Amino acid sequence: MRWFACVMGLVALLAVTGARADTAKVITGWLEKVYFAAATEHQVTAKLDSGAKTSSIHARNIESFERKGKPWVKFELVLRDKEDHLDTLAMERPVTRYVRIKEHDGNHDRRAVVKLEFCFVGRWHRAQFSLVNRSEFNYPILLGRRFLAGTAVIDPGETFLTDPRCEAPAATAARP
Repeated sequence: MRWFACVMGLVALLAVTGARADTAKVITGWLEKVYFAAATEHQVTAKLDSGAKTSSIHARNIESFERKGKPWVKFELVLRDKEDHLDTLAMERPVTRYVRIKEHDGNHDRRAVVKLEFCFVGRWHRAQFSLVNRSEFNYPILLGRRFLAGTAVIDPGETFLTDPRCEAPAATAARP
């Protein structure tokens, strides 16, 4: 029944906005499952947060370095799956940009942002994630509005409305 209501809501949204079906946004809950291209065996819960501009992901041992004169970062991606098992993945990625996050105490935190490929709502996406220790948070991944704006509409009263499975990632998925 929930599925039917979502489909009807999407049909109504398309009718009102005049959007084409192939460009429509998916209706999601505030929590959804995702897979990362580098760890497709682990389903991870992501919190969808329209209040956050940039997506973030739980990383540790974050070290900046230069490669051919460009900023890169080495880190361990920490993924907690549905059985609460932790899996870490050593990664190196070029830094796309840095974000400045204002802390509640008025201080600022500067974080590296990298691009990562992941499966969300049945499709592979490449998005920017700030690297941060999210061990104090309930969910290791936060999907922010910069990513969500072209992809999803959040129903804040629901969770896990979508099927996270994707076909195997393309051969280019391993590229930074």
